[in-house]
Parts: sequence; C-alpha cells; structure tokens
Amino acid sequence: MPEPDAYDPDVLTVLDPADGSVVGRLDCASTAEVETAVETAAKAAVDWARTAPGERAARVADAAARIEVAAADLALLTTREMGKPLDDARGGVDAGVGTLRQYAELGPLHRGRSLQGGWDATDLMVPQPRGVVAAITPWNDPVAVPCGLLGAALVTGSTVVFKPSERTPHTGVELARLMAEVLPAGVLQVLVGDGRTGAALAASPQVDLVAHVGSTATGRAIAEAAARTGAKVILENGGNDPLIVDAGVDPVWAAEQAALGAFANAGQICTSVERVYVVEAVADAFLDALVERAEGLTVGPGTEPSTDLGPLVDERMRRTVHEQVEGAVADGARLLAGGAVPEGPGTFYPATVLTDCTDAMTVMREETFGPVAPVRVVPDFATALTAAAAGPYGLAAVVLTADMAHAQRAWRELPVGTVKINAAFGGAPGGAAQPRGASGSGFGYGPELLDEMTTTKVVHVGTPRV
Repeated sequence: MPEPDAYDPDVLTVLDPADGSVVGRLDCASTAEVETAVETAAKAAVDWARTAPGERAARVADAAARIEVAAADLALLTTREMGKPLDDARGGVDAGVGTLRQYAELGPLHRGRSLQGGWDATDLMVPQPRGVVAAITPWNDPVAVPCGLLGAALVTGSTVVFKPSERTPHTGVELARLMAEVLPAGVLQVLVGDGRTGAALAASPQVDLVAHVGSTATGRAIAEAAARTGAKVILENGGNDPLIVDAGVDPVWAAEQAALGAFANAGQICTSVERVYVVEAVADAFLDALVERAEGLTVGPGTEPSTDLGPLVDERMRRTVHEQVEGAVADGARLLAGGAVPEGPGTFYPATVLTDCTDAMTVMREETFGPVAPVRVVPDFATALTAAAAGPYGLAAVVLTADMAHAQRAWRELPVGTVKINAAFGGAPGGAAQPRGASGSGFGYGPELLDEMTTTKVVHVGTPRV
C-alpha cells in the first residue's frame, strides 16, 4: 500500500483500501476550531430545545429523505473509503435512513410521567434536552451508526457536534452536509480529524454528553475526560463475541452461520463472531463445512458485484489481524484456510479458519476485527458456555443449539448485552441492548436511546397560600 508523498499530521489522507489510490485529503480541525464548534452548538441549543418536538421530528424526517436520494453516492463513498462490498454499503445507508425515520416518529412521543403526590400539588418527571452532544463514530458502518446517535439527539432537542472516524471522513462530512441543510444553523456541525480532535471534543467543558462507538481504549479515554467535565457518556466499544455450536445441530448450517458472523464485512463489525466453541460431536463436520465456505468466498474490490470479501480498512488493520493469526499458529493452532497475506495492491486478507486454539491465545482473548474464525473444540455444551462467558468484554454472543434448555440457560448466563439464538445476525427493529464490562455502557439504539439522550427533571408544583 503506497503512502502519501508527504506526510502532514494536520491533513487526513484517505486511501482506497482496494488499490491504494487517494480518495481525498481533508484538513484536521484545530483545538480552537473544536471549541468554536462547541460554543456555536451551545448557543444554538437554546432555540433548538424550545422548538416544538413535531417540528424537530419533521426536520429529521426531511434529512432522511435527502440521504435516501443520495444513497448510491454515499454507498460508493463508503466503499471507496473503507472497502466493504457496495451492496453492504448501500444496506448501511438504507439502515441509517430507516433509523432517522424511526426517531422522527418516536421523538414527539417521548414522554415523562406524573407522580402521585398530595391533592393540592402536581408532581412530574419531565425529560429535557441535555444541551450539546458530541457524537464520535466508527469507520466500519459510517452512515448507519451516526444516524442513530444524531437522530436521537436531534429529535430530543440537543444540538450535535459530530466527529466521524478519520478513516471515513468524506462519508461523515457528506452525511452531515445532507442533514445540516434542513436544520437551523449551528444545530449539527461536523469536525474532521484524528484522535487528537476527538480527544479535544470529548474534553470540552461545554459538552453535556459524549456518545462514542469505537475501540475500548478510546472509550476509556473518553470516560476519563467526561469524569473531569461532568458529561454523561454512552459507549459501545470493543467486543470479543463468542459463538457456541452445540451437539445436535446441522453442522453445515452451523458453519454457514459461523462464516456469516466471522466473515461479513471482512470481520469488521462490532458484533462479528470473534471466537468459536464447537462441541466435539459435530466438530469435524463443522470444520470441514466452515473451511469449504471460507475457501468459496470471492475476495476483491467492494465495487465488483462478485465480491464477497472486500479489503480490510487499511494496512495497519491487516498487519494487526495477521499478527494475531501468526501468533496463534506459533502457539500451536492449526491453519485450515487462509492465513496468508496476498501479493499485489490493496489490503486484502483471506477468510481464515484456525483450529486447536486455546483461550490463552490473543486471537481468542482479544477482538481481531478481521475475517478470522478461531475454533476451540470442547467436550460438551457446559464447557463451551463457561468459556464463552469468560473475559472482560460483554457485547454479544451467538448460540446455535437444538436444545431449548441449553438456549434458555445460555441467554440467562452469558454476561453480554445481546444474545442471538440460532442466528448470527438479525432481530426485530427497535431492539436496544446495554453492553457490559469493557464493551461499554448505556443504550445505544432503540427507544431507550431517547432516554439516554435526555435528562430527567422532577417538578413539584404546590398550591400557594393566600
């Protein structure tokens, strides 16, 4: 992957991960520009909070319509910046549009409640806007994820300073432009920059809430900054999501689910399958089917219709993924598929299957964020469940089982925010989970996000004595 001719730390140069060509360059916001944006948002917050909820919702619905018209261009820009197949990128844009429309409908319905007090008084619990929301979002789904945070903040009456990932800044800027054009001045602003920009935004004393989706390390730094300023934080951070394959399931079907969970978007999904525990009764057939599925995937640029597996977002990510695979092999894992860095341009990496893995290996302990399925064969479901529940992360888990007693036990005992039984992905719209441990805290989706985005004031109105 070629590097820019002249490196400038104050300029973001984005390379297409499929061929190394330059997508574009953008200047990073300075600390002074960060503070100006926050101050502008704080001033705009006064009138935006007083705007009728129905009017705020109508503006967000208008923004959704504008994004829908531009969906093809946004999808192509996403693919050029981070590599995912074009159909997948378009699906992310469509999801973002749907999310904005969901919050446009839910916003005016968000309500407080009355309390049973004395006969001569009125007691209320009233949700109010927080003020200025800093939204710091990731590169792996650069439209759908921001739309959730931006939509929920805007319909509940807060203003937003939006900092997209430095890996997908052009997508973030275009998304913000489309939305800001139907909003009052200052209500939604975008800042381009790297970690320094995000740190300055999170540390601003005028920010009332920081919503972050991204790495655990960054989430912890944001939480530390917020502890000093008093800002509320919503965090969805790294995960190390397990998949359990129980005895009694069709091993070919199980392999299809494992492949989908581990290889979709080249493994670059927050809730990707990161480690697999398969009961030995079905292990051989499962591994054979998983290898066949991995080797059958077409690797190529995301713009090619035949591509199943696009490139990793950049060379740094590919290097990290490959180091984990090499480390596992050095520690005794067997490589059944993939595991080699291909020659030629682009940051491609093949779908990789490892077996004979142990939980001491980095590839099993940490989030890989690449198309890698490390497998540990276990004697029974109880062993798999115990291993799957271990570790500091608590984002999601998948359990494939025909035994409903096992399914009930798994969803009750796994210490994660989301448990999917017999499906690697999926679920009804509006679901909202709370990640645990190193994976973050707070509701990041669904109607509950409206509660997170507001603060509750208790009001007691007594009767004056005359």
